[in-house]
Amino acid sequence: MILDEKRLLMQKLCRDFAETEFTDEILDELEETGEFNWDIFNKMAKYGFCGVKIPTEYGGQGGDSLDYVLMVEEFAKVSPVLAIYANTSNSLGGGPLMICGNEEQKAKYLADVATGKKIMVFCLTEPGAGSDAGGTITTAVEDGDYYVLNGRKTFVSGAPVADYAVVLAKTDTTLKGSRGISMFIVDMKAPGVSLGKPEAKMGIVGYPTCDVILENVRVHKDDLVGKRDKGFGAAMATLDGGRLGISAQALGIAEGAFNEAVKYAKERKQFGKPIAEFQAISFMIADMATEIEAARELIYSTALKKDAGDPEASKLCAMSKLFAAEMCNRVCYKAVQIHGGYGYIKEYKVERFYRDARITSIYEGTSQVQQMVVSGNILKK
Repeated sequence: MILDEKRLLMQKLCRDFAETEFTDEILDELEETGEFNWDIFNKMAKYGFCGVKIPTEYGGQGGDSLDYVLMVEEFAKVSPVLAIYANTSNSLGGGPLMICGNEEQKAKYLADVATGKKIMVFCLTEPGAGSDAGGTITTAVEDGDYYVLNGRKTFVSGAPVADYAVVLAKTDTTLKGSRGISMFIVDMKAPGVSLGKPEAKMGIVGYPTCDVILENVRVHKDDLVGKRDKGFGAAMATLDGGRLGISAQALGIAEGAFNEAVKYAKERKQFGKPIAEFQAISFMIADMATEIEAARELIYSTALKKDAGDPEASKLCAMSKLFAAEMCNRVCYKAVQIHGGYGYIKEYKVERFYRDARITSIYEGTSQVQQMVVSGNILKK
């Protein structure tokens, strides 16, 4: 896809920011401590990245899905962890409010999320309801002007630093499966909200993840997002945008690993010449480059079709995540292989890319769930 001048400027801004601000010192610190870096987050917010996709009337930049994809891709080339810092507010955090929040909720919450003053996360997955998100057992029982929430959400990215959470809970337990589920905005400092221990993860270290426990948490009816009992459909619509974002993240990770592999192949000499001159290596590089380009074209075109209201958008978002995530893992595998033993050493960037790549085929719907979405869209016709 040929980007217009405005897109190219957006892309360059994100690239320059990542290459300048995402220093090796910061990336090493993230790996060592696993803690959220507030300084870099506040810089990203100051540049408007936290609200790139949020409408201007709510404090955002008013960009579209392609602007969002370009930002995530450029950031993930350098650090997929820091890419998430700006991704969440434009995706799973602010997404539900942009899709079905009312004006009062947008004014109250979205503006602070867009400017980085507050962080909002998404609570869907439960210990017994992962890929089967419709198996939610967290409950919300009406009590006067409030709902009382009880349950446990797991693998909540950003929960330890969040101010608010969008929580999916069952409001009608007589309905089976995904029916009877509603969405609520929960203040993370409200009585009855507690957190589990931050998870020690393989990758994406520096963006903390933990469980959120809800024990008789009172949420006012004003914080019901969308229609009662209709929250699951809105959550799935939110995930369409989230999957597009993870596709862009996977693309960026693959590009970052690919660039390191090409650089290394040109510098590393064996048998008296650079390993890039060996057909085995050069063919691996050709395959990597081809897959990256294919993923880029699919993701960019899907972003445009999603905003145009294409009826195939949901399927295309799932296709994008499926292809990009699996491509990312293949490319990172080859990048490590090209580095040989050095690719296994933490000093080399491909080691980190390899670990970070693995989650892209798991979170926001595993590759197998994407296959279910794609095949379901095709076979129902």
